[in-house]
Amino acid sequence: MDILSIGSLMPLNTTGSINASSLTGSLYEKADTADGTLFDAVLNSAINSINETNGYISDMENEEIRFALGETENTHDLTIAMQKASTAIQYTVAVRDKLLEAYKEIMNMQI
Repeated sequence: MDILSIGSLMPLNTTGSINASSLTGSLYEKADTADGTLFDAVLNSAINSINETNGYISDMENEEIRFALGETENTHDLTIAMQKASTAIQYTVAVRDKLLEAYKEIMNMQI
Protein backbone atom coordinates (compact mmCIF):
# COMPACT_ATOMS: atom_id res chain seq x y z
CA MET A 1 0.00 0.00 0.00
CA ASP A 2 1.50 3.34 -0.98
CA ILE A 3 1.20 6.77 0.64
CA LEU A 4 -1.42 8.04 -1.82
CA SER A 5 -3.86 5.23 -1.04
CA ILE A 6 -3.49 5.87 2.72
CA GLY A 7 -4.41 9.49 2.17
CA SER A 8 -7.62 8.46 0.42
CA LEU A 9 -8.62 6.32 3.41
CA MET A 10 -8.47 9.17 5.91
CA PRO A 11 -9.85 12.44 4.47
CA LEU A 12 -7.94 15.38 5.90
CA ASN A 13 -8.94 19.01 5.95
CA THR A 14 -6.46 21.82 5.28
CA THR A 15 -5.08 21.77 8.85
CA GLY A 16 -4.16 18.11 8.70
CA SER A 17 -6.86 16.83 11.09
CA ILE A 18 -9.54 14.29 10.29
CA ASN A 19 -12.63 15.67 8.58
CA ALA A 20 -15.60 15.03 10.94
CA SER A 21 -18.22 15.10 8.20
CA SER A 22 -16.53 12.23 6.39
CA LEU A 23 -16.59 10.13 9.56
CA THR A 24 -20.27 10.79 10.22
CA GLY A 25 -21.00 9.99 6.58
CA SER A 26 -19.39 6.58 6.94
CA LEU A 27 -21.33 6.00 10.15
CA TYR A 28 -24.58 6.78 8.36
CA GLU A 29 -23.64 4.37 5.57
CA LYS A 30 -23.05 1.64 8.16
CA ALA A 31 -26.41 2.42 9.82
CA ASP A 32 -28.18 2.18 6.46
CA THR A 33 -26.58 -1.20 5.86
CA ALA A 34 -27.60 -2.39 9.33
CA ASP A 35 -31.16 -1.17 8.79
CA GLY A 36 -31.26 -2.93 5.44
CA THR A 37 -30.28 -6.23 7.00
CA LEU A 38 -32.74 -5.69 9.83
CA PHE A 39 -35.56 -5.04 7.37
CA ASP A 40 -34.45 -8.06 5.36
CA ALA A 41 -34.59 -10.24 8.47
CA VAL A 42 -38.07 -8.98 9.37
CA LEU A 43 -39.30 -9.51 5.82
CA ASN A 44 -37.90 -13.05 5.70
CA SER A 45 -39.50 -13.78 9.07
CA ALA A 46 -42.88 -12.57 7.78
CA ILE A 47 -42.56 -14.67 4.62
CA ASN A 48 -41.64 -17.75 6.68
CA SER A 49 -44.65 -17.11 8.92
CA ILE A 50 -46.97 -16.96 5.91
CA ASN A 51 -45.47 -20.15 4.51
CA GLU A 52 -45.97 -21.85 7.89
CA THR A 53 -49.61 -20.69 7.93
CA ASN A 54 -50.11 -22.12 4.45
CA GLY A 55 -48.63 -25.40 5.68
CA TYR A 56 -51.10 -25.56 8.58
CA ILE A 57 -53.99 -24.87 6.20
CA SER A 58 -52.77 -27.60 3.86
CA ASP A 59 -52.47 -30.07 6.75
CA MET A 60 -56.01 -29.21 7.85
CA GLU A 61 -57.38 -29.76 4.36
CA ASN A 62 -55.57 -33.10 4.09
CA GLU A 63 -57.01 -34.24 7.44
CA GLU A 64 -60.50 -33.14 6.35
CA ILE A 65 -60.18 -35.14 3.11
CA ARG A 66 -58.88 -38.22 4.95
CA PHE A 67 -61.75 -38.00 7.44
CA ALA A 68 -64.36 -37.47 4.69
CA LEU A 69 -63.07 -40.45 2.71
CA GLY A 70 -63.19 -42.65 5.78
CA GLU A 71 -59.43 -43.28 5.80
CA THR A 72 -59.33 -42.28 9.47
CA GLU A 73 -61.85 -42.24 12.26
CA ASN A 74 -59.65 -40.21 14.58
CA THR A 75 -61.33 -36.82 15.00
CA HIS A 76 -58.59 -35.77 17.39
CA ASP A 77 -56.04 -35.18 14.59
CA LEU A 78 -58.65 -33.30 12.56
CA THR A 79 -59.51 -31.04 15.51
CA ILE A 80 -55.84 -30.29 16.21
CA ALA A 81 -55.14 -29.47 12.56
CA MET A 82 -58.19 -27.19 12.41
CA GLN A 83 -57.18 -25.37 15.60
CA LYS A 84 -53.58 -24.88 14.41
CA ALA A 85 -54.80 -23.47 11.09
CA SER A 86 -57.31 -21.20 12.80
CA THR A 87 -54.74 -19.81 15.23
CA ALA A 88 -52.17 -19.26 12.46
CA ILE A 89 -54.73 -17.41 10.31
CA GLN A 90 -55.78 -15.21 13.23
CA TYR A 91 -52.15 -14.33 13.95
CA THR A 92 -51.42 -13.58 10.28
CA VAL A 93 -54.49 -11.34 10.00
CA ALA A 94 -53.54 -9.50 13.21
CA VAL A 95 -50.03 -8.83 11.90
CA ARG A 96 -51.42 -7.67 8.55
CA ASP A 97 -53.83 -5.29 10.31
CA LYS A 98 -51.00 -3.80 12.41
CA LEU A 99 -48.84 -3.32 9.31
CA LEU A 100 -51.68 -1.57 7.47
CA GLU A 101 -52.35 0.62 10.49
CA ALA A 102 -48.66 1.60 10.69
CA TYR A 103 -48.58 2.31 6.94
CA LYS A 104 -51.65 4.57 7.18
CA GLU A 105 -50.12 6.41 10.13
CA ILE A 106 -46.87 6.98 8.20
CA MET A 107 -48.79 8.21 5.17
CA ASN A 108 -50.69 10.74 7.31
CA MET A 109 -47.49 12.25 8.78
CA GLN A 110 -46.69 15.84 7.94
CA ILE A 111 -43.32 16.46 6.31
